[in-house]
Amino acid sequence: MAKEHKFVQSKAEGGVARPAQPVGNATGLRIGAIILWTFAIVFEVLGFGVILGKVDLKFCPVLYQMIGFLVLDLACVVIGSQFWKKANHIKPASEKNKFAFWLWNNLGLIVSVIAFLPLIILVLANKDADKKTKTVVAVAAAVCLAIAGVTSYDFNPVSEEQQTAAMEAFGAEQVYWTKHGKVYHTSQDCQHLNRTEELIYGTVEQAIAENHVRLCKTCASRDGITNVATEE
Repeated sequence: MAKEHKFVQSKAEGGVARPAQPVGNATGLRIGAIILWTFAIVFEVLGFGVILGKVDLKFCPVLYQMIGFLVLDLACVVIGSQFWKKANHIKPASEKNKFAFWLWNNLGLIVSVIAFLPLIILVLANKDADKKTKTVVAVAAAVCLAIAGVTSYDFNPVSEEQQTAAMEAFGAEQVYWTKHGKVYHTSQDCQHLNRTEELIYGTVEQAIAENHVRLCKTCASRDGITNVATEE
């Protein structure tokens, strides 16, 4: 039987509770990510064409053309990576093979490198481009690579084994978490939620889908839970 939801108002004045969003469809998110990443590579190739003189949008200078393609490239990589990370929290990969697990969770990081590093190399190696254009484009592409890499990396991955263990432990029982936290709690009365103004509640599957993949250590200790992943 699901745990009765009793949280009406947090211990912080004016606190509210709201139910979690539906889990979502991992397959649809992954397809969306692949489509966006494909567009990112297309914009990179168009950037190649501008640098090599094969593409020329007559209405603006070469430098502005390159900046435009870099911005579009970055947007597609970053949004695609968020889709991919979300999908991996809905339907995680197994961690039996650690290297394959890392690659799968950080495919967005790999795409980031593919989408910008070759362009940086080409710009710096091009002897025909003027110095100002080379410098500005190379720096802009490097910044884009850094932004894409950081936002694409999954700093809070979850494995199929972790998700299964948590779902077996809690089933349909409600757990609790905050919007910006990284853990979920077994009780709204946990001391770490004392100043919470907005509490979210739902199943542990929903918590993991929203990037709250580990159980609060305090809750685990209080309830004697040892078979699920806890905060480090």
